[in-house]
Amino acid sequence: MEYILYEQKGSYAILTINREKALNALNSTVLEELDQTLDNVDLSVVRCLILTGAGQKSFVAGADIGEMSTLTKAEGQAFGKKGNDVFRKLETFPIPVIAAVNGFALGGGCEISMSCDIRICSDNAVFGQPEVGLGITPGFGGTQRLARLVGAGMAKQMIYTARNIKADEALRIGLVNAVYPQEELMAAAEKMAAGIAKNAPIAVRNCKKAINEGLDLDMDQAVALEEKLFGDCFETQDQKYGMAFFLDKNKEKVKEPFQNR
Repeated sequence: MEYILYEQKGSYAILTINREKALNALNSTVLEELDQTLDNVDLSVVRCLILTGAGQKSFVAGADIGEMSTLTKAEGQAFGKKGNDVFRKLETFPIPVIAAVNGFALGGGCEISMSCDIRICSDNAVFGQPEVGLGITPGFGGTQRLARLVGAGMAKQMIYTARNIKADEALRIGLVNAVYPQEELMAAAEKMAAGIAKNAPIAVRNCKKAINEGLDLDMDQAVALEEKLFGDCFETQDQKYGMAFFLDKNKEKVKEPFQNR
């Protein structure tokens, strides 16, 4: 991989977009390598993924404007599809994904962070959808996910004005879950990932599926989906062990890691 670094650390892994000289901007190669990396994650072992950008200045500064500047209508639509396909893969990835946002998260950078389950950022983070200032719309899901995360009114304001917001405002409007000093960001992300990875993996995966898919259903269909996924957890080794340990008043059993089955 030219632009993607992947490090597995026990039951979680860190995926770093490593194009620091271009502020980790997304070009076709980055998107293709990101797609391939996701396909190669060992889901039998890895239970949580952290996505971040190399260096201290930028998470992902956006899509590569140099590459986009000469595209035709058809090529522009194809480039949008390439990004959306990868981001949907990330969004629907079986395990939770944490975006650790350091510095700029603009355009495609804001969009890829919104494809993750949880966003935490450094105190120098900057978010925005500046596309209308370039004569285009957000093309990697920004018009859709931003409205779902922060409400249509705030999303329209950010997109129509192309105004960037800082970490404190991103926290206030619900775009991020927490803000950390830059030097503490990755430690916080790894602590969260390790905490998620300690829980029953089948249950965690089913929770992600229930939340993501349930948001697109009416409540009757959504609770029916939850009932099925709830039921699917029973008779698994994880469910049997987790409940047996809880009911063991003396806690004499050694708490073993959940087995993902």
